[in-house]
Amino acid sequence: MHEATLASPGPAARYSESVYRILIIDDEAAIRESLETLLTLEGYSVDTAPHGEAGLVALEDQSYDLVLLDLALPGRNGIEILGQIRDRQPDLPVIMITAYGTVDNVVDALRAGAQNFIQKPWDNEKLLADIRVAIARFRAEEENVQLRRALKKRYNFESIVGKSEPMLRIFDLVAQVAPSRSTVLVLGESGTGKELIAKALHANSPRRDKPFVPVNTGSMPTDLLESTLFGHVKGAFTSAISAKKGLFEVANGGTLFLDEIGTMGMETQAKILRVLQDKRFMHLGGVHEIQVDVRILAATNVDLRQAVRDGKFREDLFYRLNVIMIDLPPLRSRREDVPLLVQHFLKRFCEENDLPPRTLTPEAMRLMIDYEWPGNVRELENVIERGVVLSSSASIGVDLLPATLTGRGYSSSLLEHNPNASLFDILEDIERRIIIDKLERCNWNQTDAAEQFHVPLSTLNQKIKRLNIEIKKRVKE
Repeated sequence: MHEATLASPGPAARYSESVYRILIIDDEAAIRESLETLLTLEGYSVDTAPHGEAGLVALEDQSYDLVLLDLALPGRNGIEILGQIRDRQPDLPVIMITAYGTVDNVVDALRAGAQNFIQKPWDNEKLLADIRVAIARFRAEEENVQLRRALKKRYNFESIVGKSEPMLRIFDLVAQVAPSRSTVLVLGESGTGKELIAKALHANSPRRDKPFVPVNTGSMPTDLLESTLFGHVKGAFTSAISAKKGLFEVANGGTLFLDEIGTMGMETQAKILRVLQDKRFMHLGGVHEIQVDVRILAATNVDLRQAVRDGKFREDLFYRLNVIMIDLPPLRSRREDVPLLVQHFLKRFCEENDLPPRTLTPEAMRLMIDYEWPGNVRELENVIERGVVLSSSASIGVDLLPATLTGRGYSSSLLEHNPNASLFDILEDIERRIIIDKLERCNWNQTDAAEQFHVPLSTLNQKIKRLNIEIKKRVKE
């Protein structure tokens, strides 16, 4: 259990991609532990607090993406604590949880600013879905604030590092395309920086002062994705207690970035196509058309042409999206950029952790350049962050690099200590070491690890539970 009252002071940095921090405020230890286990297995970073006052202290010391708040707390109840949270952080999503699910409680919580309301005993899948939607909306708004600050530096290509010929061509293409209204399709393997390209296109466009709204279309079921994109009217479905705007409305006048569009369902593809053609859509359950002015940028690591041939992606939508295509090269095809990326991330993580400058030893740099980087720039970023935090001197040597870079392999430590171990136990030990190593290289981001293993997240989580692998907090706290 990670009690918020014991957490180290100081604001926590936001995590990259899909890993977010959640605070659970509940006076029942069993509830806190149950929720923490569920959310940790889903890849979230979780803190807990046993009462409202401890939760408010945690919110002063840390940054969170969502709060799960019990209604029936000792002392000041959940509605009062919710009011305090709203006074301090008006936009932070709060989901109320209670065993007393009366209509009055629902109305009071929603009036006080709760994002949603879940009754004990809850349904895990519904709770996780509500959390994903709430965080997606919150992050979309927060991205806009951060992006406007970044525009003081003109954003441009400051966060996209590279001097290789393929990257210089991409920089030229982005500079040409950014001022236009055209739809852009960004292709590339996982971890190549597709969202950075989308942000650069927006930041160098006439829409730079309007919202940039990213949404991972591959992380939600169809009904939740459509509710997130198009919004809904009150009563559109069972849990639609009030009307909500969709991200198309949030992005009006600006840019909507549809990440992982290759996994989107055919029904949703048809609705996206209509918005591209007519600039109009309707809320779920609604009857009135809404007109928007939104530039759409899309990205995927899927071969969309093959998906069209396989009948999994609409051909008309493909051609609507593929007005201009930017194909990002994998890191292994631009090895001359590795030293530049290493220096970029060394500088960043030393500054973030208030550490003196670090350098890689020549041997470590050689291994970095020769490695294939299946996780691309994101994997390199995680390796450097790990090395910076774990280093005790100015030099980061081979000993601080993961086994996959150094070639140390996966021989079974169990066999070394127990020559009579069964084949099953030896293979299980090797599997455990492989999964732990991958999680370390992905900075304990289970979603990234599952993607690199080419297995569903649920499959990886089952293996983690079966092998009794302890999920560690990400290095960046």
